[in-house]
Amino acid sequence: MNALVLHGANDLRYETRSQPECREHEVVIRVKACGICGSDLPRALEGKVHFFPIVLGHEFSGEVAAIGQNVSSVQVGDRVTGAPLLPCMHCDNCRSGRPALCNHYSFIGSRKNGAMAEYVAVPEQNVLKLPDEVDDLEGAMIEPLTVALHGIERVNIPAGSECMVFGAGTIGLLTLQCLKARGAAHVIMVDIVQSKLDLAKKLGADEIVNPLHTSLEEYFSHRDLPEVIIETAGTPATQKQSVEFARKQGKVVFVGTAKKDVVLPPATFEKILRGELEVTGSWMSYSTPFPGYEWKTAIQYVKQGRVQLKPLLAKTYRLQEGLTAFQEMVENQLAGSKYIFTI
Repeated sequence: MNALVLHGANDLRYETRSQPECREHEVVIRVKACGICGSDLPRALEGKVHFFPIVLGHEFSGEVAAIGQNVSSVQVGDRVTGAPLLPCMHCDNCRSGRPALCNHYSFIGSRKNGAMAEYVAVPEQNVLKLPDEVDDLEGAMIEPLTVALHGIERVNIPAGSECMVFGAGTIGLLTLQCLKARGAAHVIMVDIVQSKLDLAKKLGADEIVNPLHTSLEEYFSHRDLPEVIIETAGTPATQKQSVEFARKQGKVVFVGTAKKDVVLPPATFEKILRGELEVTGSWMSYSTPFPGYEWKTAIQYVKQGRVQLKPLLAKTYRLQEGLTAFQEMVENQLAGSKYIFTI
């Protein structure tokens, strides 16, 4: 088969590899589409992987090409997506129904060869069928949608809530739509890229704020603070502001990965205490029974049209274009934030 193989930092090669074997409890998927996640950027551009060579890619969809002898839930020809987490199922977290917190997990596209290839092998329990209403490109965006769903479910968000989302990238725009689908009354989107905010408005944001034009202090000088804040940008500034602009007894969920030191001045930290804030983190997108309600819900939301994925699509590439796709993803500040290989 053909695959995009990472041999080192900035060293992605389109080459021929052996097709993965189909073990008794596995499904081999003929990949049709594979997205580039933000977490793939340091892997490809900086070589931050567990080993070389490796095939990246954990956001994918395709068609079942082969099934193991003990597989019964899917058949050859079924259209599917796959959950990339490979939990051990034996540690205390797995046994307690928290596979996202597995102590000994593996991961397709990170610790095991992934889906930037013509074929990928996936355990049967990780495979989910796609309905006709969800096409291949949308199927490759189910995984990031589950991340958004998992994030908002980390806290109880009553219907009619006032919410704010920091970051209008992929996860932020999906979080916006999930909040609206869950019954949030008012969602404010915050970002410094105006084109992304304009897209957020089209996708249902009630208000948008660009701090380069209007500071949050000014914006909230004549408004109530939000009850719920979801931080998806992963920057020190927005991580600090998430605490500063939450309503007393509000809820703050950190989804964005920190890339630099996060420093909270005493006055900001004091808001957690004096405001009795509920502050939590969100990691990946899995629950029990594995892979969890997030995956079934995500597929249903797309099928029913409650979440729109196509507006997030920035550009598609062939695998042969390799490193170009990663470089353009870094360089461009497009309204659409998903870059996908079609195979």
